[in-house]
Amino acid sequence: MPALTRHRTRLASSFSSPTLCLMLGLASLAPLAALADSATRSYQVPAGELGAALTRFAAQAGVSLSVDPGLVNGRRSAGLNGSFSVDEGFARLLQGSGLQLQPVAAGAYTLVPAPQSGDAVEIAPTSILGAHNGADDDGQRYAGGQVARRGSQGLLGSRDFMETPFSMTTYTSEAIKGQQARTLGDLIASDPSVRATNPAGGRFEQFTIRGFSLFNSDVAYNGLYGILPTYSIDMEMADRVDIIKGPSQLINGISPRGSVGGGINVVPKRASDKPITELTGSYASDSQVGGAVDIGRRFGEDGKFGLRFNGVKQAGDTEWDQQSVDREMAVLGLDFRGERLRLSTDIGHTERNTDAPQERVIVGANAKVPDAEEVRRNYAQAWSKARTNDTFGTVNAEYDINDSLMAYGAVGARKSNHDFLRHNVPVSNDAGDFSVQPRDFTRDENVRTATAGLRNWFETGPVSHEVNLAANYFYMDFENGGGRYAAGPSNLYNPRPTPTPGTLLRSDPKVYTENRFSGVALSDTLGFFDQRLLLTLGARWQRVQVDDWSDGIKGDTAYDEEKLSPSGGILFKLTDQLSLYANYMEGLSQGKIAPSTSINEDQIFAPFISRQVEVGAKYDLGSFALTASAFRIKQPAYETNATTRVFGPNGKRENKGVELNVFGEPLRGFRLLGGVMYIDSELTDTVGGSFDGNRAPATPEYNVSLGAEYDVPALAGLTLTARGLHSSSQYLDQANSKQIDGWERYDLGARYAFKVDDKDITLRASVENVLDDRYWASAGASDDSEAGLTLSTPRTYLVSATLGF
Repeated sequence: MPALTRHRTRLASSFSSPTLCLMLGLASLAPLAALADSATRSYQVPAGELGAALTRFAAQAGVSLSVDPGLVNGRRSAGLNGSFSVDEGFARLLQGSGLQLQPVAAGAYTLVPAPQSGDAVEIAPTSILGAHNGADDDGQRYAGGQVARRGSQGLLGSRDFMETPFSMTTYTSEAIKGQQARTLGDLIASDPSVRATNPAGGRFEQFTIRGFSLFNSDVAYNGLYGILPTYSIDMEMADRVDIIKGPSQLINGISPRGSVGGGINVVPKRASDKPITELTGSYASDSQVGGAVDIGRRFGEDGKFGLRFNGVKQAGDTEWDQQSVDREMAVLGLDFRGERLRLSTDIGHTERNTDAPQERVIVGANAKVPDAEEVRRNYAQAWSKARTNDTFGTVNAEYDINDSLMAYGAVGARKSNHDFLRHNVPVSNDAGDFSVQPRDFTRDENVRTATAGLRNWFETGPVSHEVNLAANYFYMDFENGGGRYAAGPSNLYNPRPTPTPGTLLRSDPKVYTENRFSGVALSDTLGFFDQRLLLTLGARWQRVQVDDWSDGIKGDTAYDEEKLSPSGGILFKLTDQLSLYANYMEGLSQGKIAPSTSINEDQIFAPFISRQVEVGAKYDLGSFALTASAFRIKQPAYETNATTRVFGPNGKRENKGVELNVFGEPLRGFRLLGGVMYIDSELTDTVGGSFDGNRAPATPEYNVSLGAEYDVPALAGLTLTARGLHSSSQYLDQANSKQIDGWERYDLGARYAFKVDDKDITLRASVENVLDDRYWASAGASDDSEAGLTLSTPRTYLVSATLGF
């Protein structure tokens, strides 16, 4: 048969022997199936991957089917709709596949190659942009259900983690629900390479990956940047979350804020073949109460049309005094699954109102690092507030021009309005005194983005090719405004109320900025030796255009720059269980923007180039997987001068590190998720060599995240959970003159799943920061674009109940 196996889709985890078969269906139904072999009944099996179609048909027919995953990799089926006997149904699904069914017992079958004939045809697979349209696929969950085998890789499509030449983890909706994650910040705690750098009760979320900053603006939505809310992303809308390590410009193009340590992609929910109706009630201490709804249905012939709606409303006080959070979210996803055409659209709206949001603590030049243990009250003023409002939408399309060529495209837009009344927390002395200067801050954003491409599979002799050609365009304009009020005194340890702001002292200039990013990328993944060796070569041409105006006067920080950035990766499958890989990734990033804590706030700096070299290994034991990588990333270093408070470049930084991640179910009923990361972050070429050899600010040497779940044998449906987090000490500045201590956090929880009158009920309860430790969780953003200390979240209780029917 032709060898167009190209990029393979695994139906099951790899086992110790490549010939070990995966058993599908329920053997207990075999006696009934034997009686039904010649009887006809109605079946509806949508077109798609052959393995998935066979699995679904076997389950509907009540028979047992044994399949060697190697036989069905890369094959598709036209599906089935109508009345057939079991034999007729299998024959229709296998038509043109070069495979046939072989009975092995009553109601039991195995799949074998058909006798060689000239008309055996292998149909090319399709690779969905960003995600598969069927949410029931869920990226083909790995053992344990918390991580998916396949992740969305933008330009490169969707691939199995064992065939990906870089480090990537895809968290499933099961992991999101199990952790009761409300926002992206709650979920990323499971990954040792990712850390939150802003207070959980703050105005916005921000992260680091491999020691480099990642803003919410750089979180993609089904492969499109800038679509999701700028300040906080609700997890109820996510079916999966992909975390890619290292510069990812080749994959999705340049990101709005130029993140280089890695990327995050949120995959929206889709209606599954099984109807979904879930109602969830939730409680979070101090007194936050909420509800959520998740509804999914498929309609029409063969379930071609799908609808998925998720809505959330939660409000109440948090563990911090004076602080309350009110959030609302509504997201509607529609999709169409045709034989060659696939369409989807997502429309969403979110609102978040936070009273007394926490800010990072800025440590003055003449002050020591405050004692976090003594910070027992919310130092934010009661009148401070954050109001965010985001409306967004996307449309995605794919069309199989023929069996080896696919065209795809996507467009997206967002409109946002943000209104803050806030103040910085600049501690000036060892006593913890700081001056409260109220500030109105408004920001209005408009985003339009699009991507289009072609994906082609073909062969040249014994070498297979997957060629991808894509073009991207991103536009964002935003306007910042506001004003300042009279200052008042307060203290970090004993906060003092100041009057509610009244008369403006001065108005801030209205700053209007336009960003235009465009690019074209070309890549080819070559397969050698029956796909044992995969070589990916690619390059992306990128253009960055930025213009800004202050009170209508053209600024002098505008620029228009372009660059061709090459990237490449190689992966060798030493065995079916062990993959070795290496990559080189390079990208152009938008220049840094001076933060509000600097006197040159909002100044935009020129684009810069980042480079990564990485080697790694991935070991798949079938029910348990380990991945290891060693990396080096280089980029310019920036700082806010401690004395002048001017933000700007100062030298270069090099992050060299090692990661080890584990996930899966090593023992039946016992699951692990997490790992450890080590980073050696060094500064070079600083002004006058004064900081050369020092450790980069806000970069811990070690991060550890390890979670475990245990299904209690004595009570079916009961699962106990535990998680431990650790980050080592961090410096606040390039001089390494001030430092925060390392910290640990421990979480405990349980869930109980059971049925009442055919209704699925799941109760969940957890306690985050069980020991109620107070510590500085972060010394700020690693590139000093947003310096300041992040205080830990107090002990928090989470309870929820989900009813499914």
